[in-house]
Amino acid sequence: MAKIYYFLGHEQFHPEKLVEFARTAETAGFDGLFVSEHFNPWVDDKGASGFAFSTLGAIAAVTQRIELMTGVITPLFRYHPAVIAQAAATLDRISGGRFYLGVGTGESINETPLGIEFPKYTERSERMIEALKIMRRLLDKEKLSFAGNYYKTENVKLYSPPLHSIPILMAAQGPKSAELAAEYSDGIIVSIKDPREQNEKVIVPANKKRKLLGKAKLTIVTNRWTVFAKNEEQALKALAPWRGLRSPGRDTAYDPKLLQEEADLLNKNEILSKYTVLTSAEDYIDAYSPLITQLNSDIVVIQTTTHENQDELIRMIGKQVLTKLKRL
Repeated sequence: MAKIYYFLGHEQFHPEKLVEFARTAETAGFDGLFVSEHFNPWVDDKGASGFAFSTLGAIAAVTQRIELMTGVITPLFRYHPAVIAQAAATLDRISGGRFYLGVGTGESINETPLGIEFPKYTERSERMIEALKIMRRLLDKEKLSFAGNYYKTENVKLYSPPLHSIPILMAAQGPKSAELAAEYSDGIIVSIKDPREQNEKVIVPANKKRKLLGKAKLTIVTNRWTVFAKNEEQALKALAPWRGLRSPGRDTAYDPKLLQEEADLLNKNEILSKYTVLTSAEDYIDAYSPLITQLNSDIVVIQTTTHENQDELIRMIGKQVLTKLKRL
């Protein structure tokens, strides 16, 4: 049975609101929370930018059952991978073993503003391999001296080690990252627009690599962006904090103001076409069912927003959607 997670977006809501949503999601019956990590938001006028590890610590303290996953954090530039391992171990302890570490190769918007030269994918993937090795060995309670091309450690040890085995999952949107994730991590995180396309580009290559290496089953996490709205006007209001995400310059721009200006030049249909607009509980079931029935996801993330009351949306999904999705 697939687990159903709810997405908490630091780019849209301040951390205190996300803690409230976390409690609502646990009461509503969600299995877990997929918590984004950003230094900058996607736009200047509607954005937020809380520190994800602080938010996760607060959530761990006010919840009892619901699982927690970073969705995703980059252990390559702002954070040394050993520091991420330390943070993960701490969250494992204070949450009672509910933490999953989701990682990715990063975005310029979070690194360049801090004076970091954001390299191309080849270097980022090389860095990720080293980072995954370091984090895994430290989380497995090894005292580690490591000499790589990008990272070094000298007799590093986690003196507050995790109490449980922490899965590390890596975001992948193409075959290269999928194969890397299959070799060096415990699972893949895939953002879905077209289930068939993402299956062929990411999930199939990951599973082929896994079988070639003789590894056990990968954990498949899929997330899909949706908007709950009655019409286009409401949908655009809901997407105001996220419109820079669809800006043509998102891969290289690092100022939310510039992304906002670029996004505001787009035709509204160019923004809306990147999202699935839903108007009912049945629409949610239709939108997320393929992630279970076609992709055999272990975890499905409902990544959704609304222009109205987010708490009410969480409760509605809990009452009218979760049970039906889990039956699949």
